[in-house]
Amino acid sequence: MVLAGGQGRRMGGQDKGLVPFHGRPLIEHILDGLRPQVGKVLISANRHADAYRRYGMVIADTLENFQGPLAGFAAALRVAATPYVLTVPCDAPNVPPQLAERLLVAMQDEGAELAVAHDGFRLQPMYALLPLCLLDDLETYLQQGGRSPREWFARHRMATVDFSANAAAFRNMNTPADRLMLEGRVPLLGFCAYSGTGKTTLLTQVIPLLKAAGLRIAVVKHTHHVIDLDQPGKDSYRMREAGAQQVVLASHQRIISMREVGHARQREASLADAISGILPENTDLILVEGFKHEPYPKIELHRPSLGKPLMFPDDGNIIAIATDDAALESPPYLPRLDLNQPQTVADFILQRLRGGLQRPA
Repeated sequence: MVLAGGQGRRMGGQDKGLVPFHGRPLIEHILDGLRPQVGKVLISANRHADAYRRYGMVIADTLENFQGPLAGFAAALRVAATPYVLTVPCDAPNVPPQLAERLLVAMQDEGAELAVAHDGFRLQPMYALLPLCLLDDLETYLQQGGRSPREWFARHRMATVDFSANAAAFRNMNTPADRLMLEGRVPLLGFCAYSGTGKTTLLTQVIPLLKAAGLRIAVVKHTHHVIDLDQPGKDSYRMREAGAQQVVLASHQRIISMREVGHARQREASLADAISGILPENTDLILVEGFKHEPYPKIELHRPSLGKPLMFPDDGNIIAIATDDAALESPPYLPRLDLNQPQTVADFILQRLRGGLQRPA
């Protein structure tokens, strides 16, 4: 079942499942990943039923006034002809592969009553596998005024399935800004190199040049160290210590957001996690330092004096090499930039932005 019964308030009232995404309604992308995993498709929709009927059987909530996802769960469990219902939201275009199979195996192996996906940072309650036998309990919970999926899940033995290896699949489109980011309409460009090559130094030299050219720049930096910008004794520190998962400091000068991502068992942050807090409507280019193993366009920095090999033969996402070796040989499609001339690097970036940052074929 695709949950498409909400009001889409943060999308300006748009029906998120029907919002165009890469030239097609968002629900079509979801069904591309969902149909190979399931039999019949149900769509929980309280609006635009005619538009959704072309994709599957449409069911509406029996509760009025948009009572949340549990109302959609109940509607599906009432009409399903299979032992289980797999639920996914209508605002995340990439359904994780083997979602249904992995949830079912975990439920059976653990003797659980239901199974829910976890992305490594948080539970994803819209991605659940529910047996029809839970319908009576769900309806009782709804009749008592309950509306929280997490609270209802807690009434049952729940298997939690780790999808951290495919966490980016859970990125959703809650706002128009999310849509810009998901569609890749804010360019990403990375600076990758071995430690000691001078990535940060070059970035601090290039950023003012790009800003002077009129670009609004966001920067993402990856680190393996434990980070904390807060100070013991400050109000924000005390709130975090008290258990707040997110703390936002706001003033006339800047806004600082701090988010706790959990304990040691959880995965390393991905690039998708890192850019999730960037406001795309205020950004023309995201510069990235690190995340060198992820697939996005990068400029490789190379100093032969460090004795390290080049990365470009093994990374097809490198679009240029910035080096202090004037004799370095590189393929014709891979421009060589002077690592000690930041203006040359900035000019290359500005030129490539006009034509897109992809590596030439």
